[in-house]
Amino acid sequence: MLEQDTILFANEAFYRAFADHDVEAMNDLWSKEVPVSCIHPGWEPVFDRDEIIKSWTVILSSPGAPQIKCTDEKVNIFGETASVICLEEMHEGTLVATNLFCREGSLWKLIHHQAGPTVIKSRKGENKVVKASMH
Repeated sequence: MLEQDTILFANEAFYRAFADHDVEAMNDLWSKEVPVSCIHPGWEPVFDRDEIIKSWTVILSSPGAPQIKCTDEKVNIFGETASVICLEEMHEGTLVATNLFCREGSLWKLIHHQAGPTVIKSRKGENKVVKASMH
């Protein structure tokens, strides 16, 4: 499996946990080895892993939790770190999101998630991969 496919798989697992309202799966996706952060739309930044999982518990337990479809993923690989910039399509509109991952063994773990409003519309099926060399 290509590295970008592994990263996209980790990103897809994040959105699957969201869609399934699966707090345990969400917990498993976040790094336990490096500092993490999360900025939900309209929320203050959260930097404590336990607080991030609590925030996801609140969101995923809410009967009004939005249904999100991730599209237009663009992967950037920076050695042991990678980002996925994507669109989150919801009934209420579209958000742009950044998901940062770090390699932990053979897995890619979330270290940052941020989503916010955008005027961009989905370009369905446009996946891009950029591999950066580290100097």
